[in-house]
Amino acid sequence: MANIGMMDGAYFVGRNEILAWINARLQLNLSRVEEAASGAVQCQMIDMVHPGVVPMHKVNFDAKTEYDMIQNYKVLQDAFNKLKITKHIEVNKLVKGRPLDNLEFLQWLKRYCDSINGGIMNENYNPVERRAKGGKERNVRGSQKNFKSLQTNNSLNAGSCDGMGSNKTSGTKQEKSGGIAADADSLVEIQALMKELTDLKLSVDLLEKERDFYFTKLRDIEILCQTPELENLPMSVAIKKILYAADEKESALSEAQEIVSRSINAGEREFLDDDH
Repeated sequence: MANIGMMDGAYFVGRNEILAWINARLQLNLSRVEEAASGAVQCQMIDMVHPGVVPMHKVNFDAKTEYDMIQNYKVLQDAFNKLKITKHIEVNKLVKGRPLDNLEFLQWLKRYCDSINGGIMNENYNPVERRAKGGKERNVRGSQKNFKSLQTNNSLNAGSCDGMGSNKTSGTKQEKSGGIAADADSLVEIQALMKELTDLKLSVDLLEKERDFYFTKLRDIEILCQTPELENLPMSVAIKKILYAADEKESALSEAQEIVSRSINAGEREFLDDDH
């Protein structure tokens, strides 16, 4: 299972299927494979299929820096060592958040997890509880706590206002008409914001479709270049050089062109030698 060939069916599982699988198993809401670049998701998947192997209190689901992400991958590597999984974790690539690298690793992970107990999910596994085990409550619970505190403060403030205004009447007609006008203005503003939000959502949907289209094309090119018959050809090497360029600020085009140029020159020299 550790060394699944690139032409294995595992690597033809699409991005949407991978995300749906992660979100369903771990009760998350990931929308991009890059969001799993921290390694926390992978740690918890192994925790789900091999209970007790991963020390979840060491896994940082809030990891944002490469240093914190690397710590998560160290936890994952330790778990792999315990389970005698020989799959190589390309940490330096994964922490960069590159879609292709992270998708490929998640495809392998899905194939591995599906091979354990026939892919049947552990019904007794509580992913939310496991994420919080041994550490602080994160995200949702923290938000709930803040919301409750806000409600309490609002209640106290409202009570104070009622006490201060107890000697006043319920309000004059002028105040009521002013309140109605304010409500109308608020409604108009809300409607304008809702329209803006709808327009933004449509734009995002279009951008995501365009991104997925080009992502699929790139993935097809990558698979083609990795076939045994083609992977060592200069053109395949040049294309992979562009696909795997680590620094997004610098183009790998010139280096790829140099590879192709050297190949063409070598071919011309060989032709001339044969001709003589």
